[in-house]
Amino acid sequence: MNDNTRAEAIALCESRAGLYHLIATLYFQPLSQEQIDALAASDIADAASEEGSPFAIACADLSKALRLRHSGTKETLAADYTGAFYGIRTVSGRTAQPFQSLFEANALGLMGEARSEVYRTLKAHALRVPAGADLPEDHLSFICEYLAFLCDETAATLREQRDEDAASLIRDQRDFFETHVASWFPTFHAIANQIVETRFYRGVLNLTEAFIAEEAAMLDDLERLLS
Repeated sequence: MNDNTRAEAIALCESRAGLYHLIATLYFQPLSQEQIDALAASDIADAASEEGSPFAIACADLSKALRLRHSGTKETLAADYTGAFYGIRTVSGRTAQPFQSLFEANALGLMGEARSEVYRTLKAHALRVPAGADLPEDHLSFICEYLAFLCDETAATLREQRDEDAASLIRDQRDFFETHVASWFPTFHAIANQIVETRFYRGVLNLTEAFIAEEAAMLDDLERLLS
């Protein structure tokens, strides 16, 4: 692998890690005022200017919602978050709590097999959910944080020119992504999109959907760069 190809692969890993971290933050808990202000000051508006792509449409929702923020925005977003993602509101008897166990095939409720699988994976890497977080490990936020961890690990191995290890990590990413994100997010999205009330959280859902739709292709690009 030449230097330019290596740099391209590292940049792609870092970009994906950044998106996974962002998604994890958006779903973890209601945003603080500092997080809202930081997001408003980020490059979301630039992404929204790229017309036509699903990313642009989602970022436009986020950008416009934040551009119109006021003294009550934090409370409005918190109310929408808790109503939707804490399971207070329902549609056709279904909640939009972002736990894989609620949306996997033959789901039996919280703490299902998906939670056990993610727990074992995190434990194998000496990773834990944040202290004080009373949430099962198969929460979308923790799943995305683990994928961000794998992206960062892949970038580190590429810098050290351990290309076989990087290729193995990419395979791990694909397997985990397909099993613990792509398998259930569309169903969750369809329900959550009927429950959220703010333009901001519609944007969050659509941003996640756009990223997930592109992730398989980005993993293909990484494998091509390493081949």
